[in-house]
Amino acid sequence: MSKKSETPSGLPILWKDRKRHLGLPLSFTVYSMDENRFYLKSGFFNTSFDELLLYRILDIKLTRSLGQKIFGVGTITLMTADQSNPNLLIRNIKHSEATRRLISDKVEEQRDKKRIMGKEMFGAAGMEMLDDSGMNVGVHN
Repeated sequence: MSKKSETPSGLPILWKDRKRHLGLPLSFTVYSMDENRFYLKSGFFNTSFDELLLYRILDIKLTRSLGQKIFGVGTITLMTADQSNPNLLIRNIKHSEATRRLISDKVEEQRDKKRIMGKEMFGAAGMEMLDDSGMNVGVHN
C-alpha cells in the first residue's frame, strides 16, 4: 500500500489536508477521505486514528472567521450518527468550500449506494422513521 495514494482501506485518496496554523500546514493532524470513509489522524508521540463512514454524516457546516478568511482556510463541522465522535471538526483547512461540497457529494453518493433511509439512522437526533415504502411513521428523538 502506498501511503501517498491510498487510505487504510486500500482505496485511492480523494482528498487530504493538514490542520493549518496561519495558513501553513504546521501540525500533526492529518485529514483524508476515500470513497467510503473519512479519516482523522492526530498526534506525534501519542497518535490517535479515527475513521467515520461517510453515510453516517447527518449534516455539514462550514465556518470561516475573519482570521481564517485572511489566511485562506476554514473549519468544517460534520454532525454524525457516530457514537464516538458526534461532531467532528475539520479545522483550518485550505479550499474549505470545495472540500465541503466534495464531502457532501460523497455522503449523498454513499447513502444512495447503500439505500440508506431514516430507519437505518435510528437513534440519530431528530431523524424520521420511514416504513419499507418510504412513508413517514413518526419522529423519534
